[in-house]
Amino acid sequence: MYRWNPEDYLHHSGEQEKWARELIPKIGLRGDERVLDIGCGDGKITAEIARFLNDGTVLGIDSSPEMIEFAKNAFMNGFKNLAFHCIDVREMLFAREFDVVFSNAALHWVKEHGPVLRRINQALRPGGRAVLQMAGEGNASAVVETMSTVTGKEPWLPFFEGFVFPYAFYGPDAYRGMVSEAGLVPRRIELIPREMTQKGRDGLAGWIRTTWLPYIQRLPMEMRDRFVEDVVSSHELRHPSREGFFHIGMMRLEVEAVREARKAR
Repeated sequence: MYRWNPEDYLHHSGEQEKWARELIPKIGLRGDERVLDIGCGDGKITAEIARFLNDGTVLGIDSSPEMIEFAKNAFMNGFKNLAFHCIDVREMLFAREFDVVFSNAALHWVKEHGPVLRRINQALRPGGRAVLQMAGEGNASAVVETMSTVTGKEPWLPFFEGFVFPYAFYGPDAYRGMVSEAGLVPRRIELIPREMTQKGRDGLAGWIRTTWLPYIQRLPMEMRDRFVEDVVSSHELRHPSREGFFHIGMMRLEVEAVREARKAR
């Protein structure tokens, strides 16, 4: 369990927000659906989905109490069709409740996706759809390499003994098999290259500080800022900024799947 700083994340997650806003139209909402947003974070995208649901509702869930508290305070007063609950996706127990399960930039935090996909299938009503986007195979490979270099040197090496890469970056073929095994019908599963831009060293440091928590939070509080600076400096040596911006190659795995409708007898 990682401790998130919602305010800091809000100011350094513009790219994730952009990808989510591009993903929402792919749901094809009518406006009367019951929607589940997995890994809702600070709630801004869940609230955006609520705007499309004149006769429907959306529930945002996240395992971070800090994020859920922030989301409730920021958005609950403005919507009557919106709710947030602190629930870990690996433990959710919804049964045939949702027409749509949505998730953006969240599921790569879970290592094993087979059980999660089965819970998504269980949460969907017959004929319901899952529209998911997460980090995929090859995501942020240059930054991952930088992290490996920095954590392999003093003074950071002792803090990363036994460290296991914490994210699940799947490719389409492996994911298609898991979707089918979970009882869902895959409609579209593809790996999409994207470019993230971060403005200067401060922008890159803010993104690392707010999203690479499995690395940051292995360190004592008083050493974290120095670690982030070391990562930024190391990355800058290999991949200098261009016109004041760092350009980071990202890979997003997009998944559309459905739960089969009941067959007529």
